[in-house]
Amino acid sequence: MINQTLWGFIKKELWQSLRDPRMKFLLFVMPIVQMTLFGVAISSDVKNIKLAAIFDSKDIVMRDAYERAVSGGWFIPANTHGEQDPFKMIQSGAADAVLIAPPEGLTHSIPRGDAKVQLLADATNVLQGQAVENYLRNIIQSTMMDDLHLTAPVSPIQLDLRVLYNPSLETSIFMVPGVMCMLMVLTTMMLSMVAIVREKEAGTFEALVSAPVSKSEVIFGKTIPYVIIGMSNFPIVLAVAVFGFKVPMRGSLLVLFLAAFVFICTCVAMGTLISTFCKNQQQSGLASFLFMFPAIMFSGLMFPLENMPTVLRWVAFFDPLAHFMGLLRNIMLKGGGVQYVATHIGILALMTTVLVMFSFRRFHTNLT
Repeated sequence: MINQTLWGFIKKELWQSLRDPRMKFLLFVMPIVQMTLFGVAISSDVKNIKLAAIFDSKDIVMRDAYERAVSGGWFIPANTHGEQDPFKMIQSGAADAVLIAPPEGLTHSIPRGDAKVQLLADATNVLQGQAVENYLRNIIQSTMMDDLHLTAPVSPIQLDLRVLYNPSLETSIFMVPGVMCMLMVLTTMMLSMVAIVREKEAGTFEALVSAPVSKSEVIFGKTIPYVIIGMSNFPIVLAVAVFGFKVPMRGSLLVLFLAAFVFICTCVAMGTLISTFCKNQQQSGLASFLFMFPAIMFSGLMFPLENMPTVLRWVAFFDPLAHFMGLLRNIMLKGGGVQYVATHIGILALMTTVLVMFSFRRFHTNLT
């Protein structure tokens, strides 16, 4: 015999939870979308490494090794825009790895037994930095034997590896900037999201509507405090990263704080926009989780964005976390390439503008 009181409570809670079509969408449709996206996007294999090579056109072995590398699916040709300095290729982000042939060419140095190829690798992505050397060593060795018709190598290839920006390949140096990005989201977007929803749930939203204040004053009054909180937390998080985890700070602090300010504004605007679609804190909590989980997965924190299919890399392009995480790693570890930093700060600023415009429109709809 079913307890009628208990059954009544169950029916009541189910009805309250599912009567809103938005909750049904968040609970039953979004998990299917996320599983589909993550099943395709997530891969721990290292692929699409941007590879550049410096060699003489007559160096047959080196040329064939480079062509074999870019045709094998693990590497793609780096677009260096005519840059000849291998260090600047990697600093600008145009290349992830650069192969440099010996002055006399790899083809001529092999018979003498002193075949030595220099490899510069970007280790801001630890997984990528660890994989590049093994990939290229095997490719060069097999190319050498095929081109020179050898049954066994004359001598092992000497791959002079120079790891840039993270020589010891410490995972913390790669992961800590990502954690910084997540903390900034948690202390800004979550708080701003709850701000308007809390007013609705407490019944004070109507008082705001009837008060002699403009729509702009309400929105900015609800968002600017969280920008201030976020900018107050950032120096603390940065200090822990630099002094606690020994993450280098090679770029400009001013540029880093500018990037953090634009990103925090983006997060607050995103939180405000999401809050306009939610009626209570239960909905806002679920919506924040459904936003944060894919945002973290597509940010490059745990899985390289280069591993994803092209279509899903475009999804990551609209993820503010991906841009800020790239900025943190570029500014702190590489010193901050002007073109890279300007591009991603500009994208975040554009996102902020669009989100603020939509927030104003949504807020106006709620007021009317």
